[in-house]
Amino acid sequence: MLPTLFAAFFPLLGHVLAQAGTAQEGQVSGPTSSSAAAGYSCDASKCKLPDCNCASTDPPGGLKPEDTPMFVVFTADDAIQTYTLDSVNQFLAHRKNPNGCTPRMTYCTSLNYTNYTLVTDWYVAGNEIADHTMTHVGTPPENEVTGNLVALNQLAGIPLSSIAGFRAPYLNYSVDTLKMLAKLGFTYDSSATASIPVTDDGTDAFWPYTLDYGMANDCLAVEGLCKGEPKLPGFWELPMYSLFDKRGAEGIHLMDPWLDMANGETQVNDTATLEYLKDTFTKHYNAKRQPIGLYTHPVHLSPSLPGVTTPNSTIKMVNDFLDWAQQQPNTWIVSSEQLLAWVRNPTPLSQLDSFEPLKCSAPAVDPSMKICNGIPQNEQGLLAHCGFSDFPFYTCYGCPQEPPTPSNPSPPQSTESGQARFRLPANCSTPFFDPIEGKCICNSDTCAFTDQSRPIGPNGANLTGDQVSSSGDADSTQSANPYVPFNGAAPAAALPAGVWTAAAVGVVGALVGAFGVVARL
Repeated sequence: MLPTLFAAFFPLLGHVLAQAGTAQEGQVSGPTSSSAAAGYSCDASKCKLPDCNCASTDPPGGLKPEDTPMFVVFTADDAIQTYTLDSVNQFLAHRKNPNGCTPRMTYCTSLNYTNYTLVTDWYVAGNEIADHTMTHVGTPPENEVTGNLVALNQLAGIPLSSIAGFRAPYLNYSVDTLKMLAKLGFTYDSSATASIPVTDDGTDAFWPYTLDYGMANDCLAVEGLCKGEPKLPGFWELPMYSLFDKRGAEGIHLMDPWLDMANGETQVNDTATLEYLKDTFTKHYNAKRQPIGLYTHPVHLSPSLPGVTTPNSTIKMVNDFLDWAQQQPNTWIVSSEQLLAWVRNPTPLSQLDSFEPLKCSAPAVDPSMKICNGIPQNEQGLLAHCGFSDFPFYTCYGCPQEPPTPSNPSPPQSTESGQARFRLPANCSTPFFDPIEGKCICNSDTCAFTDQSRPIGPNGANLTGDQVSSSGDADSTQSANPYVPFNGAAPAAALPAGVWTAAAVGVVGALVGAFGVVARL
C-alpha cells in the first residue's frame, strides 16, 4: 500500500511545489489600451440591456453612482484541490454579504491535478465554475476549451449551461479566441485588462460590456482587437480591473498583487500592498463605482500546501483588506456571474433585497438520503476512486478508463469496480440527480430550494453581524426550481474511509486532504 501511495503522490508533490515557485502569472507592465487605439464607438440608442451594453465608465441602466452597489469580484484560477479551496476559504468562508449570504466566487478551472468531486461540491455550494482550458494553454485551440466543458460536465456533474464564462491561461488570447467562445455559446470572457486608473483621462475601467461594437480593452496588447472588432453581438467582456500603487499608471498590479513589489521597492511589502488595495478601492468607490477584483492563484497563499511556508503575514493582509472593504457601505463580494447578472438587470440599492442573483438558497434534500450529489452528508461512502498513477481523483460519476485529454475528453467508463454510473442529464439539477441509480429524485413541483438570505440593513449593513454566521432565526422560504444552481452553504463532512489510509503518508501532508475533510462555504 505505502509504495503505491508514494508512487502516486510524488509526481503531484513535485508539480505543486514547482507551481508554487513559478514566476507570477497574469502580470501587466503598463497600459494595454488607449482611447486612440480603441477607436470605440457605440450607439447607446440601439444597444440596450439586458443583451447589449456599451463600454462605459458610467453605471449601467442610467443609475447614479450613489444608487449603485460596490462589487469586489473574487476569482481563482487553475486546478481545484483541497489546498486551493483551503486558500479561498480562509478569505471568504467566515464572511457575510449585506444580505447574510456567504460570498460566492468564480473558479476558472483547468483539469491537470483537479479532483473532480471537489469541483462538484464547490459548485453545489453555490460557486461559479468557469472554463480555463483542460491543460492550461494560452491562446487555446478549440479542443482545449470544448474538452474542458465535456470533462467538467461528465466527471464533475456541472451542467453545460452553467459553464458560461472563460478566462485564458496567462491571459493570452486572440481575436479568434473571442470568436470561438462566442460560437461555442459562452456568455462572457474575462481575460482583458482595465489598465488605466479611474482617475486618469481616458480610463479603460469600463463596466462589463458586450462586443456588439467590438472590444475597448487590450487594444495595444492583442493584434486585430478594437476599432470595432470583433463584432460579437450579445457576447460579454468582463474586464479585469488593475490595482495601482503610489506611482499611478506606472505602478500597475493585476493577478496575485501580494506577490508584487509595490512603489518600485526591491522586496514585497504587505503594508504597501494593503495601502494600494484600499486606495484603488476608494478611487473606484468615489468615481462611478466600477468594480474591483481580487484575481488569485490560490496555490500562492495556501495554508496547507506541503513543503511551503505558510505566508501568514500576507494572508492576514488580504483579510484585513476584505474586513475594511466590507465596512464600506453597500459593498458586496461576488462571483463574475453575479456581477454580470446585476449589470444585465441594474438594480438600485433600495431594491437589492429582491434581487435574486445575490440571494442564497440550499436544496431541500433529506440529509439521511444516500445520493452522490455534491452534498457531503449525502454522498459519503458513494464516491468512485479513480486511481490513475499521475494523479488519482474521486468522482460521483464513474471513473473513465483513462484520464480525459483534449483529443479524448470523454473516454469510455470503467466498470472494474462495479456497474457504470450515469452522467448528469440536461433536465435535472446536480444536487437532485442520483448518478448511481440514474434518476432525478424529484421534479419541478417537488425539488425545493430554501432561501437563506436575510434583509439588508441601512446603508447596506449586514443585519446578521459582520463575518458571523447567521443563526437561522428568521423564516426561510422555499421555491420549486430544480434547474437553477443554488448558492447555499454545505456543511463539512468526511470523504470515503479509504482516504484516511492515504493520509498516513506524511510526505504529501495536507495534499491528502484533497480526499479528506474539505472546508466548504
